[in-house]
Amino acid sequence: MNACPALGVQDGAGIAEALRTVDCVSASAAQTAFGRLFGAGGGLGTALTLLLTLYVGLLAMNLLTGRSRLGLSMLTPRMLMLGLVLTFATSWVAYQSVVWNLLTGAPDQIASVVTGEQGSATVAFAHRLDTVFTAVGDAAEAANRPVPVSAVNGISPAPPQAHGWTAGDVLWMAALLLLLGTVGVLLVSRIALAALLALGPVFIVMALFRGTHGLFVGWLKGAVMFALVPLFTVLIGGAALQLLTPVVANLDGGDVTMRAAVTMFLGACVYAALMAIVLKVSATMVAGWRIGGGSRNDAAEAQTSAASVSAVATAPVATAGGATTYTNQRQPASDRVRSIVEATRVAANDSTERVGADHRTRTTVASVRLGDGERLPRFASGGDRRVDGVRGRFRAKPALVPGKPKS
Repeated sequence: MNACPALGVQDGAGIAEALRTVDCVSASAAQTAFGRLFGAGGGLGTALTLLLTLYVGLLAMNLLTGRSRLGLSMLTPRMLMLGLVLTFATSWVAYQSVVWNLLTGAPDQIASVVTGEQGSATVAFAHRLDTVFTAVGDAAEAANRPVPVSAVNGISPAPPQAHGWTAGDVLWMAALLLLLGTVGVLLVSRIALAALLALGPVFIVMALFRGTHGLFVGWLKGAVMFALVPLFTVLIGGAALQLLTPVVANLDGGDVTMRAAVTMFLGACVYAALMAIVLKVSATMVAGWRIGGGSRNDAAEAQTSAASVSAVATAPVATAGGATTYTNQRQPASDRVRSIVEATRVAANDSTERVGADHRTRTTVASVRLGDGERLPRFASGGDRRVDGVRGRFRAKPALVPGKPKS
């Protein structure tokens, strides 16, 4: 940590030098923290051994009691998870090569590819911002500088003001917004990312257990969010600086008018608003990220839909044809499940009504009282008319009355 340069503003040091200093200090601090946590003689080495022993013991207990079946589908992800945790929690070389370089170097590399920079895109962006800040500061000092005494007959007038504000004051406010928008987003995100990565081994170990897996997911989301902030800062901030270049060029040389100062102040306000949007976009992207591809959420949603279908209570209702149908007492919550249930109910009602009509056609008759001349049963109106022809050719035998001799 002593090899890192000191953070200062002397000798023309600006945002680019501050970024280099913060990166160097962050890397040294993360390495020192890793050694103190799980390195040789680290404070949490014994705790790591106990947690790994507990994990293996719980796995063996699940196998012995039959709660888990021994197979590749069960052992492969668990052994892979155990190996990754041991590697990243006990080896600084592996942790730095994968986790640190991926979260700190990959966004800068992507920004370099997009912008076409040969080196670091973040450093190049910081140099352009230093140039703009220097030009705005020089213009503010020139605007506040009084007119020479010899030019106005020995009188040194004050700079022109508008409601107590001079053009120099407005330019200094614009420069402050530019500096705050960059330092408040770029440097702060890098410092926060370094703090999360310094504690990363602790949260990686928490990924082993289901009860603490949420802490690991939260740590991973936070680290990815602060890793995305420099990427969007370089891309969006670089485009904003390109738009501010003509405005800054008008401030170089000559008298600075209040109109030019207000234009620069408006551009600085837009730049600061864009930096705030960068934080919002990064947080929104990470909030919508589901670890594991969302398969667990899809399965839970399917189980919820199935439970809602099975939980629909039905009650019997008698229809006009004597059949029994069922009506839903509670509607499912999902629109798609509700449409499926409604289609099933309509099909069932149609088939029930059709069967009832056929049954009435076959069995509903109006019997004629038997007398001396026996007659066939007369089908009720609405029966099958094809039976009328058959009725005229065949007659049913008269029923025998007990006690009456056969004629």
